[in-house]
Amino acid sequence: MSLQTKIIDELGVQPVINPEEEIRKSIDFLKEYLYKNSFLKTFVLGISGGQDSSLAGRLTQMAMEEMRQETKNSDYHFIAVRLPYGVQADEDDASRAIEFIQPDTQIEVDIKPAVDAQVSSLRAVGMTVSDFNKGNIKARQRMITQYAIAGEFSGAVIGTDHAAENITGFFTKFGDGAADILPLFRLDKRQGKLLLQSLGASEELYAKVPTADLEEDKPLVSDEAALGVTYQEIDNYLEGKSVPSKAQETIENLWEKTQHKRHQPISIFDDFWK
Repeated sequence: MSLQTKIIDELGVQPVINPEEEIRKSIDFLKEYLYKNSFLKTFVLGISGGQDSSLAGRLTQMAMEEMRQETKNSDYHFIAVRLPYGVQADEDDASRAIEFIQPDTQIEVDIKPAVDAQVSSLRAVGMTVSDFNKGNIKARQRMITQYAIAGEFSGAVIGTDHAAENITGFFTKFGDGAADILPLFRLDKRQGKLLLQSLGASEELYAKVPTADLEEDKPLVSDEAALGVTYQEIDNYLEGKSVPSKAQETIENLWEKTQHKRHQPISIFDDFWK
């Protein structure tokens, strides 16, 4: 079995999808999670304004509306959380995403005071905090906030991890990589776009250039520039198609290098390094 086949099998990517079927599958998956964990009544998700959180947010809102209808329990609700670091450069995109999602509840929490306090505390003891490291602190602070909100409302945190992000490890460990349930897992980037189109999203939401926007020295750098490979190449690889040798090498190197991000903390019983 080639490494490409192994990765595709592990991530569950299909070469061709029916968007309507995948929408239904994700909604049913979210609802089943709530039925199996009856103490949960809330889903929480951070909304950035990009494709992934827009899609996950809309699917989650639809799932909650169905839960209320099926159970006749009005306690089920979805909380969309805006988590800017001060003033967000792409605030208009985030507002557009919220308008599309139509969440039951919207909360905005500025993470800047918490992040800056953490950085100041580290520097006070003589530590250097690089711009890259500070970016990871931002990502983790966003997840801390989401779990704090979920903890107050008997909730679980939605993650936006999908196959094209997972294969490259393009997420912060215990930051945006931390979550309770992943409704987009198995989809690549172009497939997520197809779901958004099927849901009637505006082109601005699914055509936006993906960016993590965590580093202040390199604001709004695209994911593709940071990764050194395009999403088209990643999606082609995940769908079993041939890609240029350089792209394949980059993708597979990223997969191997970021394996630790896809694994729970290592114990003596794991064969992770064998």
